[in-house]
Amino acid sequence: MTEDRMALIELAEKHADDDLLRELGQLVLQRLIDAEAEQRCGAGRHERSEDRVNQRNGYRERALETRLGTLDLRIPKLRTGSYLPSFLEPRKASEQALVAVVQEAYVKGISTRKVDDLVQAMGMSGISKSQVSRLCEELDERVEAFLNRPLEGRWAYVWLDATYLKSRERGAVSSQAVVVAVGVNSEGRRETLGMAVGPAETEAFWTDFLRSLVRRGLSDVRLVISDAHEGLKQAIAKVMGATWQRCRVHFMRNALAHVPRKQHSMVAAVIRTAFVQENQTEARHQWRETADKLRERFPRVADLMDGAEDDVLAFMQFPKEHWPQLASTNPLERLNKEIKRRSRVVGIFPNNAAIYRLVGTLLAEQTDEWQVTRRYMNQETLARVVCQGNTVNELLTQSEAA
Repeated sequence: MTEDRMALIELAEKHADDDLLRELGQLVLQRLIDAEAEQRCGAGRHERSEDRVNQRNGYRERALETRLGTLDLRIPKLRTGSYLPSFLEPRKASEQALVAVVQEAYVKGISTRKVDDLVQAMGMSGISKSQVSRLCEELDERVEAFLNRPLEGRWAYVWLDATYLKSRERGAVSSQAVVVAVGVNSEGRRETLGMAVGPAETEAFWTDFLRSLVRRGLSDVRLVISDAHEGLKQAIAKVMGATWQRCRVHFMRNALAHVPRKQHSMVAAVIRTAFVQENQTEARHQWRETADKLRERFPRVADLMDGAEDDVLAFMQFPKEHWPQLASTNPLERLNKEIKRRSRVVGIFPNNAAIYRLVGTLLAEQTDEWQVTRRYMNQETLARVVCQGNTVNELLTQSEAA
């Protein structure tokens, strides 16, 4: 203890500048390493003890990149087995992916000042192309395995949505559509089914993406939930052969765009009265009644409601226990917000491969978390839905044959 205190005093006297925190952090971590190594060996360095179960065998150098800067640590080698300090355990894959993307942008010299500042804040120095390449290769293998895994079992419900990220492709910066599919398996648990990156949400792009999911095993889809993007709607009808649910949150935004801001709360409350009905028949009656009430003051809203009735109320064909999850794409919206939050750090991705790397890793981790949390839907009520109708594979075969 006295030795540690003297070392701290010596550091304080030696460094009265910004290096003090870095040196102090290095000292503290080195002390932790030595303490863990002593515990692993059962005795201190050079200590004779009957409790000793292992011996040190020199050191290996390890540079630890931190916000304080690069800390040079000495990791004890052991004669039997290996030792890695607990705080040096590999970081979560999503954090590795973020670092990889930042480093790649930095190394290629196409990063923004924001990324350059982040590199310095992380304390990363001496980044080499070979280091970045090795890290990217490891992460890409994990993401590829996850995004191309077989989709086994039946998937009653699928949510589809897109968000946009900036990427530098062929020397120019452009917005890229990042589309994500999430489904509920027969056990009532959510999984990310897949993702794709492309220049725009065209019908062809969505069709290729959905067909890739079917080829990997996506089947027995009864309801697809999404916004009303025309390309997506046509792709769903062509490939999935399932009922389509128009996200009621997106619909409400579309409707309120035709209403003065001061009237938003009133109109939204009136439209929502249809969603609290006991069944679809009553909901349809309320929907039409609401449209008629709004027709004189807000004719465009009434026309919109007339055309969207079947699609916005489609979720009411399914078990009432599932209605809160089926009425909108909110589950995916939260995922998209997390994608945006992580991507905001990068700003402009160096290429589309970097988008796949970061977003794909994030989606894989989210899927892992979903497997250990409470079921998203009741397994028994879900089984009743899964057993109905033709499989998507049969429908896809028919559509492709046509």
